[in-house]
Amino acid sequence: MNRFTLGIEEEYMVIDPVTRELTSHDQQIVEAAQKIYKDQVKAEMHQAVVEVGTSICKNTTQARKEISELRSTVHQLAGDLGFQIGAAGTHPFSRWEKQLITEHPRYNEIINEFQEAARSNLIFGLHVHVGFQSRELAIHIANQVRYFLPHVFALSTNSPFWEGRNTGYKSFRTKIFDKFPRTGIPDVFNSIEDYDNYIKLLIKTNSIDNAKKIWWDIRVHPFFETIEFRICDCPLLIDETMAFVALFQALCAKLYKLRLQNMSYINYSRALINENKWRAARYGIDGNLIDFGKEIEVSCRSLVLELLDFVDDVVDELGCREDLNYIHQILERGTGADQQLAVYAETGSFEAVVDFITSQTLIGAKR
Repeated sequence: MNRFTLGIEEEYMVIDPVTRELTSHDQQIVEAAQKIYKDQVKAEMHQAVVEVGTSICKNTTQARKEISELRSTVHQLAGDLGFQIGAAGTHPFSRWEKQLITEHPRYNEIINEFQEAARSNLIFGLHVHVGFQSRELAIHIANQVRYFLPHVFALSTNSPFWEGRNTGYKSFRTKIFDKFPRTGIPDVFNSIEDYDNYIKLLIKTNSIDNAKKIWWDIRVHPFFETIEFRICDCPLLIDETMAFVALFQALCAKLYKLRLQNMSYINYSRALINENKWRAARYGIDGNLIDFGKEIEVSCRSLVLELLDFVDDVVDELGCREDLNYIHQILERGTGADQQLAVYAETGSFEAVVDFITSQTLIGAKR
């Protein structure tokens, strides 16, 4: 039986508490955190970013404990060094041109290849790994779960502002990342061999030097037996992170259960799923998505509730119901983007929005 182990990665903003701007921490936070967590805390391409990652977790209870401890520790270390951290898909007003690049051969290579697309890629995401017993099984599930990505993405939208402007999107992070190649919704792969041959061709033709330069919204990990979900903005709250982790895990378990019953979900085309992804980025949970089976528009909220019903019969076995139930609160009070927009509408201040973001970092942490 597949156990659907979990891993979580979050990318945090490093903020100057006086100016509320993004700022370089000269890797001080990373160096201090690595004394405790070793390589579970890492630098990123921009010096205003800190990335954390849990170990392999057997369930959402362990995953919540680890991501809570990582957030709390990085928050404390940042404060001790005179910084703040915040969790959102983009900073509301900092300009990427002012941000320093981390000196590292891999980052230098990316900057050299992608130029301004890379230098301006100052965004913050959530990555969720779900473990499988084989990569062959993982590619089968990944093909089918693509359809549900916009639904979860809509719930996670948390980047309405960019460089001091209201972009009109609930997630502008994804539009910034679109400038990179090999991003977005992937195509269907008929087998793991099909996928691996695609990788080998790109390496052979000097398009990439390794499979980690494929940055799709979902991918079978090149080195681990996991599906990696990469579509979500970094959430404001730990409760939100854990709700999305639980939903991704439940989706994988449900599709696996159908496979054991010789059933499968329809593999929709990338072009169709992209229609829903765009709607999710633009409107979050307030818009309509397309029900491709019925060929009609349906409110995003209704489809999310249908999705929760779809996975309900695997949730208790996974032990993730409490985490998953938080999605109802997101539907009721809005996404991170909705809350950021509400703060700005009330105050007219981007600094107030940053203060709101940083105030949410440790809510829900359980030590």
